[in-house]
Amino acid sequence: MKEKYEAVIGLEVHAQLLTESKAFCGCSTKFGSSPNSNVCPVCLGHPGVLPVLNKKVVEYTVLMGLATNCTINEKSVFARKNYFYPDLPKGYQISQYEEPICEHGFVNIVFKDESTKKIGITRIHMEEDAGKLIHDQSYNTLVDVNRCGVPLMEIVSEPDIRTGEEAVLYLTKIKQLVQYLGICDGNMEEGSLRCDANVSVRLKGEKKFGTKTEIKNMNSFRNVERAINFEIERQIDLIEDGGKVIQETLLWDADLNEASSMRGKEEAHDYRYFPDPDLMPVIVNNDWKEEIAKQMPELPEVRKERLISKFKLPKYDAEILTQTKSIADYYENVVTVSDDYKSASNWIMTDVLKVINEEKIDIKDFAITPENLGELINLIKEGTISGKIAKEIFPVMLKENKKPSQIVKEKNLVQITDTSEIEKIIEKILTNSPNQIKQFQSGEEKVFGFFVGQVMKETKGKANPKVVNEILREKLNHK
Repeated sequence: MKEKYEAVIGLEVHAQLLTESKAFCGCSTKFGSSPNSNVCPVCLGHPGVLPVLNKKVVEYTVLMGLATNCTINEKSVFARKNYFYPDLPKGYQISQYEEPICEHGFVNIVFKDESTKKIGITRIHMEEDAGKLIHDQSYNTLVDVNRCGVPLMEIVSEPDIRTGEEAVLYLTKIKQLVQYLGICDGNMEEGSLRCDANVSVRLKGEKKFGTKTEIKNMNSFRNVERAINFEIERQIDLIEDGGKVIQETLLWDADLNEASSMRGKEEAHDYRYFPDPDLMPVIVNNDWKEEIAKQMPELPEVRKERLISKFKLPKYDAEILTQTKSIADYYENVVTVSDDYKSASNWIMTDVLKVINEEKIDIKDFAITPENLGELINLIKEGTISGKIAKEIFPVMLKENKKPSQIVKEKNLVQITDTSEIEKIIEKILTNSPNQIKQFQSGEEKVFGFFVGQVMKETKGKANPKVVNEILREKLNHK
């Protein structure tokens, strides 16, 4: 029954820009400061004050517009968006409405089967943030206005998204781009990247949109997908039961796994937009646009293709390594030390990312430097240590922040490559394993692994596996 419906979804993404000062005053944007400490008469909207636009806000927004294939409008205008809320002291928010700075762009999302879909971007505009309400355990509501005036960039998608999965892929792409551009840290938990979803459903083949609801308070990719899927199901069930979807704003409750009504959905006219009389139009001429374009870093898709061609990496590896700019940078720093490009990729995708994900840290806080990881890979490649020993050294490097060569020396972990020494150990093991020799001679090849294991156990993993295999094979074949 539900298969006859399709969802129509549009996302409004707010990215907090990484400027040192606010959008229209000199107050700090630092996260985590004492409540109500980063404020001044301008961001509090006191009478007689005048806002002054932060040039970086324009440059960062234009960069995102260029990265998402948008038209950069030569003239854009700031507007006042009027609404009264406890965390908005001015009673209005400075935003853009009829004349935004960027329009008509798109990004491509990629599915697991490597198929792609184009998601249109209606507009990207500049605005300021409101404050924050804090609800304490005594049922009091406190107001922190530090965030008032912090610069935001709002990215509004076309209603091209059809599922929660597509929404997450799109949001992941937006997060990746703002991080690569260095204009937003993309931290959803701290609120520097926020997402609202407009969701409606209609019969498949129908051109007319259904009544939409807006979902707020989704602070992770998982919650975005869960909230959208919940709302799609709710609307379909409501329609199937003969009811009607009401246009309203919903709050997502991650603990209850459901959305509840917050208020009736406002229309644009409810905000009484009008051009801000205190701010001049923003003019981005060709010269300035070209100057900003020169700041454009290498974007994810281009970097992925370069890693494939330059380092002969599989496509899968390149995709994992370029998911974030910081991981890609880490990899490229490792391979300046070691030219074993595939091993470097393997170590990062397995051991490094495992630690980062488990400890929920950024690569910049990872204890092992790219130089030390590169040195570890070289020690394996040169035959100084085995891969098994390297796996034992890795956690020591994490704890002690020492060079791998220093750890190898201190713990006497240098690989045994002396063939005469390995031969003696193998002879001893074969002498003590007559039954296993008979099994091997009768065709049980898996017993070979037993002998290798015994040699590695005897040498505490320090014997060169290649040499062990060669000598062992020769000895067994002549028994």
